[in-house]
Formats: sequence, C-alpha cells, structure tokens
Amino acid sequence: MANVITIKCANNDIIKRSKIGGFILIKVENLNFTYDTTKEVIKDLSFKIPKGSWVSILGHNGSGKSTLAKLLVGLLKPESGSIYIDDELLTEQTVYDIRKKVGIVFQNPDNQFVGVTVRHDIAFGLENMQLPQPEIVDRVQKYAKLVGMEDYLEKEPFQLSGGQKQRVAIAGALAMHKELIIFDEATSMLDPEGVFEVTSLITKLNKEQGQTIITITHDLDFALKSDYVIILKDGYLIAEGKPSELFLKKELLEQSKLTIPLGLQVYLDVLNDKDLKNNKQLVDELWTYNLKK
Repeated sequence: MANVITIKCANNDIIKRSKIGGFILIKVENLNFTYDTTKEVIKDLSFKIPKGSWVSILGHNGSGKSTLAKLLVGLLKPESGSIYIDDELLTEQTVYDIRKKVGIVFQNPDNQFVGVTVRHDIAFGLENMQLPQPEIVDRVQKYAKLVGMEDYLEKEPFQLSGGQKQRVAIAGALAMHKELIIFDEATSMLDPEGVFEVTSLITKLNKEQGQTIITITHDLDFALKSDYVIILKDGYLIAEGKPSELFLKKELLEQSKLTIPLGLQVYLDVLNDKDLKNNKQLVDELWTYNLKK
C-alpha cells in the first residue's frame, strides 16, 4: 500500500498526504461485497487514492473492478467495510452529497446520453443542480471547448463517433465540478482513433488540469500512462505500485490473468536481464525467440 505521511498545519489541523502525490481523496478500508449472498466479488479490499493522481484499477474479467467502481459511487452497497470520499464516509445518508464530488463515465457511450443534443446533454446535470442559466451556458461552453466538442454543441448523439460521445460524457462530469472522475472501461468499445482521443483527453485532464482520475481497465498499454496501478484478482488486491515497476514482473502479470501486450512480452521474454552488446546480438535474440514461437 502507498506510504502516507502525516502533516501538522499551522492551525493544528492534521492532514494526510500520500507519497505518490496529493492529499488523500479516497480511502477504502476492508471492503467486502457479495452478489445474492452467494457470489463474493470484493474481498477485504483496502487502498488509498490521492487527490490529483491518476490511478488505474486493473484486473481480468470477473476480478471485481467494475463492481468496485459502482461501490465507489454508491450504486451498490457494501456488505462490510468503509469508503471515505474527501474524508466523508459513504452511507445511505451521505451518498447524494458524495455523488456531487464523483462522476463516472461508463463503458458504452450510447447509454450515457440523456439530452437530444450535445449542448442539452452537458447541461443536464447542471440544470438538476438548479444553477443560474447564465452559469449553465458558461460552463457548457467552457467544458465543451476543453474536450474539443465546442463545434458539436447542436449535434444529435447519433451523429457522433464513439470517441466523441465519450468526450461529451467527460464534459458533463467536468462541468459539474467533480472532484473525481471514474472511467469504467471507457475505451474498450472504441475504435483505435476513439481510444487515442479519450486517452489523450484523460492525460490532459490529469497532467494539465490536476483532475483526479480512476481508470478501470484490463489494458496494460492504457494503464502504463497512469501514476499508479492497483491489480485485482478474484476480488482480492494482489499488487499495487507504479506501472513501470509492476509491469516488469512477469509472474505477477501471469498470475493476474492479464493479457500482456506483444512489445512487453518480447521484452520480458527476450530483453529483460540480457546483457546485449550490439544490434547483431539483439537481432539474434529476436530471431531465436520468433523461431520458438
């Protein structure tokens, strides 16, 4: 688990800061969840996520990662354990206040549209917040521009690509000034261009805007761009740390049942721990590896 240091402020307030950057925004303690009292999906899960960080939660299908996303926004109720968002315990009494701080972008962009146009969709949550109309107009324009959709405000959903729909969903969450945005397999149904669009936007939001982000994914290439990864297997947390360190552990990746990208597979099988002196030795190693395949 990430190390946490305690800081005493001038006003004697005690705050906690994670060494991976930022103050603790999410704290999960001993979380358990079971479907229909028979299928245990989340098992004694504990972790912390700092404000301003980008954390990827990785796992194979059925590992519990999407269930965890629903627990974090209060769509499911844990069997036991605690979830704190910005130091506030998530309960039936606090769930609506906490949802003001947490947005979620789901896997299928077609299931996210509630407005007849892009403008109406981004404005939908703001209208529910009963904001003044001039402020709604300003926020819609601001966040449509931020995600590169300012020229599509009068378009209808069916006129947009998958990547564009996801960008609209992201704009809607940002416009409501969410502390945290969770992307639940938000690129898995997109074509390569859409994946590039959404990945670039997430990177920009985190690195330039300081937006706290959780990405739920099974894609190691995608997760490599994040600051920190949490790996789940069968509901348990089996590893966490920097992706550049964890992804070099071949046994861990095989244990997690994650698909290893070809480039990483070649590195782990051929180049890791090899003292190659020149290009000829590299070519010889690659040819040998290819023949074995």
